[in-house]
Amino acid sequence: MAQERSVRIERRLSAILAADVSGYSRLMHEDEEATHAKLMALLASGVEPAIEEHGGRIVKNTGDGFLAEFPSAVEAVRAAMQFQARVRELTNADREDSRIAFRVGVNIGDVIVEPHDIFGDGVNIAARLESVATPGGICISSAVYDQVQGKIGDRFADLGEQEFKNIGRPVRVYAVMDQFSPATPSQRVGSPPRLSIVVLPFVNLSGDPEQDYFVDGVTGSLTTDLSRISGSFVIGQHTAFSYKGKLVDARQIGRELNVRYALEGSVQRCDNRLRVNVQLIDAKTGNHLWADRFDKPIADLLNMQDEIVARIARTLDSQLIVAEARRAARTLNPDAMDLYFQGRHSFNKGLTLEYLTESRNSLELALAIDPNNVDALSWTATVEAALGVLFLTDHPQEHLKAGETIVLKALCLAPDHAWAHFTLALLLVHTNRVSQGVAECERALSLDRNLADAHELMGIAKHYLGCAADTESHVNEALRLSPRDISAFRWMNTAGFAKLQIEADAEAAAWFARGIEVNRNYPLLHFGYAAALALLGRPDEAQVAAKTGLVLDPRFTIRRFRNIPLRGDAKFVAGAKRMVKGLYIAGVPEG
Repeated sequence: MAQERSVRIERRLSAILAADVSGYSRLMHEDEEATHAKLMALLASGVEPAIEEHGGRIVKNTGDGFLAEFPSAVEAVRAAMQFQARVRELTNADREDSRIAFRVGVNIGDVIVEPHDIFGDGVNIAARLESVATPGGICISSAVYDQVQGKIGDRFADLGEQEFKNIGRPVRVYAVMDQFSPATPSQRVGSPPRLSIVVLPFVNLSGDPEQDYFVDGVTGSLTTDLSRISGSFVIGQHTAFSYKGKLVDARQIGRELNVRYALEGSVQRCDNRLRVNVQLIDAKTGNHLWADRFDKPIADLLNMQDEIVARIARTLDSQLIVAEARRAARTLNPDAMDLYFQGRHSFNKGLTLEYLTESRNSLELALAIDPNNVDALSWTATVEAALGVLFLTDHPQEHLKAGETIVLKALCLAPDHAWAHFTLALLLVHTNRVSQGVAECERALSLDRNLADAHELMGIAKHYLGCAADTESHVNEALRLSPRDISAFRWMNTAGFAKLQIEADAEAAAWFARGIEVNRNYPLLHFGYAAALALLGRPDEAQVAAKTGLVLDPRFTIRRFRNIPLRGDAKFVAGAKRMVKGLYIAGVPEG
């Protein structure tokens, strides 16, 4: 038998352009013949000449669109921009509800070539990119963006990584924002993405042009750091810098870039100090949602830039969650992300059994809608961890076990999720696997250097390992990164307990008192303060502090304190015994 000759498959690297008509089925249903005639006319007079002019070829028509191939990514994007502009001109007089508008996706890929078709992942990704483009808009992959940036004098909006059906990896997507891009709500599909923000170029008020590099550096670094906030959509800094030096209303920017928030600020040098002012603006209404000022001595500009950026990013994370939770509360039909924001907001309201239960309920509803929502999974695990370590229940082990199961699922879905690694570290530290917990903390910090909670958890780990003298430095690092953090009171509580372990009772009392000034509604601060006062020989004041704690948490008992699953080294055990002694003197019930 003669050996069959193998057929050689032709492959080549191409730029692939996929396009379809937005709302084609509806248009055909309403007026089939007119829609078909308009589409053919637009293809002949607008689309095909542009593709031919830029060296491309239409591979096939798909009824409501087409697939084209180009030897150059730059030419593919230029062709798309040209025919989109031409189509807008030709349809400008049409009624909006009958107007034909193309959505376009462009990708680069190694394709299998046949006479009248091309195949491969690159083609599939181009089609997926087209599906997320706005009517009249163009979306490109990061591979295309790398080829065209600097070669096309237009703006690009970074839409972040997108998960596409039947595509095994996330694809980073950019929208081409040329001068003809849709700019009004009527021309866009849907509302701006949640947690969508543009960091506008900060204004240099110093009168010293040499400070421009620092001002621009703050803007660029802040854009990068905000992109690390899970679920955020941050406009790329090249797009943001197109507004530099222009007086543009935040509402107009919101319409042009389709974002919910704008962050603007200024930098001013005064003698030997630098002042940075920032404000968060609702891009729909123009209302100011939050503002802050940072004053720092000028010593090392670059280190100061890192600190300012870290603090703003941390604070903005919380502020955006509050804004989104309020928006979600007004929604009649909340979806998974709305419920996730509500859960985060409930958690931030206070570490009490009531608020944590409220938070868990919202997060579980989110997971009922979207079981693989990594953010909701991670924060559900965080809530379980909090219930297990804050002396709020008589069965902490059950919560810690549940939290670990949930967070491991989150990490299976998203191995590089910084908050999930932090939550796993929290659970490991509090279930007698402190060394493993420290490793997870380090992993979380490698993914997000501004994760102040992870620094504080390192201090907790040192406490449990019998090195409580080192805890304070980790707490101070967390406070340096985020001095007005919503969790600062809890970090001060950690420092207070560590000081009790090393018998620095006066310093412990000072830390607890400092924490109470920040948040008077956290019971553990009052119980820690009571124990420290008792050990200092001030029983009357200790009993007052204990009574305040019991008003906030009537279920707290010494037995509950003893039942925490954690078993530290000998120094930790001795410190816990001192705490119990102080609680007895302060009059806390045995339970």
